[in-house]
Amino acid sequence: MKRKLRMGMVGGGRGAFIGSVHRMAANLDGQIELVAGCFSSDPEKSRLSGEDFFLSPERVYGNFEEMADNESAMPPGERIDFVSIVARNDLHYKVAKKFLESGIHVICEKPLAFSKEEGEQLKAIVENSGLVFALTHNYTGYPMVKEAKAMVKEGKLGKILKIVAEYPQGYAISAYDEAASAGGAISNWRMDPSISGVSNCIGDIGSHAENLVRYITGLELEEIAADLNTFIPGRQLDDDGSMLCRYEGGARGVLYASQISTGDENNLNIRVYGTEASIEWHQEHPNELTVKFADKPREIWRRGNSYNGKAAAKYTRLPFGHPEAFIEAFANVYLAAAEAITDSIEGNFKGDAAYDFPTVDDGVAGMAFIEAAVKSSKANAEWTKL
Repeated sequence: MKRKLRMGMVGGGRGAFIGSVHRMAANLDGQIELVAGCFSSDPEKSRLSGEDFFLSPERVYGNFEEMADNESAMPPGERIDFVSIVARNDLHYKVAKKFLESGIHVICEKPLAFSKEEGEQLKAIVENSGLVFALTHNYTGYPMVKEAKAMVKEGKLGKILKIVAEYPQGYAISAYDEAASAGGAISNWRMDPSISGVSNCIGDIGSHAENLVRYITGLELEEIAADLNTFIPGRQLDDDGSMLCRYEGGARGVLYASQISTGDENNLNIRVYGTEASIEWHQEHPNELTVKFADKPREIWRRGNSYNGKAAAKYTRLPFGHPEAFIEAFANVYLAAAEAITDSIEGNFKGDAAYDFPTVDDGVAGMAFIEAAVKSSKANAEWTKL
């Protein structure tokens, strides 16, 4: 293609952290240009955000329905090629459905939808549309995560026996005493079931741990026994959770996610144990992958070196010794989705399996995981099938 892809955005206006991350990531490789958006449910805030991004006023909209209708009515050479959805959880399905039915490709923040039922409906819409749908489980974008996936696929670990995935954060602990002294008044939208859905912690960060296991190992999660907790007074949804996991083929696992783990920042990590070797990766040190053996010293694989495989090399931008991290991982999801969208526009789309980004299937699996965890916990950690 001899031009940049034209991107629209829903959500992510002034003051929205994740919207800024998506815009930086989409712009990183120079293949995508933001040209339109509905950046807030408040039309004035959307207008002001459009000014911040130097967009033409007629391409800045007061609601997403108007945006989808106007953009899809434009000539193919002017309309947006895809929309990036960075709105709240309860809007993902509605916005994605509208743009897909308007013939526009979609890149969407996780979770896929408000519920598993919505997720399954969206999957059917995606399949019927023939359009590209990418879900931004951004941690799959790190080169050494891709290297880990390749090692498992190539059989270097042998048969997978055990998986441990953790995502501890401590940011919410500051609200503990505040909430208690305020009679439980401290809250945020992620703790509102009408916006966030049935879960906060497991839906927000536990789903990243689940997806990371799914991406690296390729194993389907069959059933879980979960214990979810709400430690901060006055909150309606979980801020901590632990569970045992059973995977297809007999592998067993432990998954833990928490927002009240005092002192932890963003400590997502995973360990995969096989009969021949094991691997360990930490998001806070993303450029390293530890490979461990029973009969020889462990190895530390680092991003950007010639011994890395094609999967890691394709999504590496800087030479070894120059760290790549969070924005680049997001950008790799956009890079892979852009490749698929470009191929679709040019009539060369090869099917989701040919591209390396999370799909609507990953999103449905994530929604099934979240709802099964909540169901299991309510039944006193009863084993619950997905």
